[in-house]
Amino acid sequence: MNTRSFQRIDVHRARELLQRQDTMLLDCRHPSDFQAGHIAGASPLGDYNADDYVLNMAKHRPVLIYCYHGNASQMRAQLFADFGFAEVYSLDGGYEAWRRVHAPQNPQLTEALQRWLTEQGFPTADIHAGTRDGVTPLMRAAGEGNPERVAELLAAGADPHQRNNDGNQALWFACVSENLDILDLLVAVGANLNHQNDNGATCLMYAASAGKTSVVARLLAFGAHRSLLSLDDFTALDMAANLECLNLLRETPRRIKAVT
Repeated sequence: MNTRSFQRIDVHRARELLQRQDTMLLDCRHPSDFQAGHIAGASPLGDYNADDYVLNMAKHRPVLIYCYHGNASQMRAQLFADFGFAEVYSLDGGYEAWRRVHAPQNPQLTEALQRWLTEQGFPTADIHAGTRDGVTPLMRAAGEGNPERVAELLAAGADPHQRNNDGNQALWFACVSENLDILDLLVAVGANLNHQNDNGATCLMYAASAGKTSVVARLLAFGAHRSLLSLDDFTALDMAANLECLNLLRETPRRIKAVT
């Protein structure tokens, strides 16, 4: 039996492929991340609509699929290949690789921010560059509890939706540092309160499990959903590590909004 396969391509080849008018570009990241930003012309791809594509699309059309870093897209691409599509491609490096190539040049950075980036081992030419673990300057500053650096990075265009290798965004790191000023800054620029990492955990789940009462109160005040489930089917309430967090998560939304 002749088994079809897919091709892995880099950003340069992906750009060439997208010049073909019949190419179908599919984004298999979480819907909330797709809403926050995606490659122009992409359509969302998930378990809820994969059958529609593989059963109803013309199999002669080229299909280019991307995810966050280029791993999940390979599994999706193989599905299309198995269903007989003639040209199937997975973008190596995923959306992060595409964004790095197409990101606009950084505005003038302050001397203090440039010095901090250098001290932290980040290049000053790319404020979205990540470590081997995918930690960006914005995540590092949030994790350090440094609101001044967070504000400077956001002013320079840092993306609060970027994920590290565990699927966590900058807001998660702000919860780790327990800095409410940074939480406020990130939420003000549209950080996703209900983003779920690779384990399905939200910031609210983490804060509850770590007993960070003030963080739980602030996230609830902003409207974080308490009913979301992790991959292990636990809610934030199930994970509450102390009585204070437990009580906050049990209270009505009206009462929570009064907690600051």
